[in-house]
Amino acid sequence: MKQTPVETIKAATIATATLTVPTRGEGFVDITREVAGFLRDTGGSNGSVNLFIRHTSASLTVQENADPDVLADLLTSLRRLAPADGGWRHTIEGPDDMPAHIKTMLTSVSLQIPVIGGALALGTWQAIYLIEHRARPHSREVVMQFMGS
Repeated sequence: MKQTPVETIKAATIATATLTVPTRGEGFVDITREVAGFLRDTGGSNGSVNLFIRHTSASLTVQENADPDVLADLLTSLRRLAPADGGWRHTIEGPDDMPAHIKTMLTSVSLQIPVIGGALALGTWQAIYLIEHRARPHSREVVMQFMGS
């Protein structure tokens, strides 16, 4: 194993903004460019970007951005884990609502991405996605916060 030298900085900047993301219904929306733009606007060079989605039927993830079959297979897996016809008690908001809550619980409502040298420290094939778990389009809010120098 190899570790890079430890770099200590004081968090001199805390910047916050809200990103509104329109969705087309169930699926993945790549928000990497918007998060990188937020980071650029902060002028941050080292620290972290924290993302938090303000919903219980949509979520966030970091996933592969090269082969679209990965995202399709992930949707298939989530549908199998929480099918719309699963006999759910909570159906007041439609048959896709309770499965959407389960899918959110299985994925994540927040992410933390390191920032090094003014860039998101994502891997070559990684992107940041909002996952819409409902069948119909929605407008989703993601709170973005940079902390660092």
